[in-house]
Order: sequence, then C-alpha cells, then structure tokens
Amino acid sequence: MAEIVNLRMARKAKARTEAESQAKENRTRFSQSRSSREKHRVDTERDARSLDGAKRDQ
Repeated sequence: MAEIVNLRMARKAKARTEAESQAKENRTRFSQSRSSREKHRVDTERDARSLDGAKRDQ
C-alpha cells in the first residue's frame, strides 16, 4: 500500500524549506563582513564623540 500523506502538512513543509533557502541566500548576498561592521561602529563612535565635544555649555 501507498503511504498516506497529509497535503496540508506537505505544503507547509515545502514552504518552510523554501523560506529557509531564501533566507540563506539573502544572508550571503546582503550581509556585511566583520571588518565592514567594525569600521561602521568605529566611525559612529567617533562622530558621536565629535558632536559631544562641539556642544556648548549652557
């Protein structure tokens, strides 16, 4: 006899695997390298210090 398959569960499982493969592709396509993230963090901190140093006392 053939194995009984619940079509609703099969569709959901297929959708899950497709979503995971899309997410994996997006992570590789759009993610930033470690050096890029670090450079962005350093630039942001430097800008914040520069703005704080330029404030006037009231």
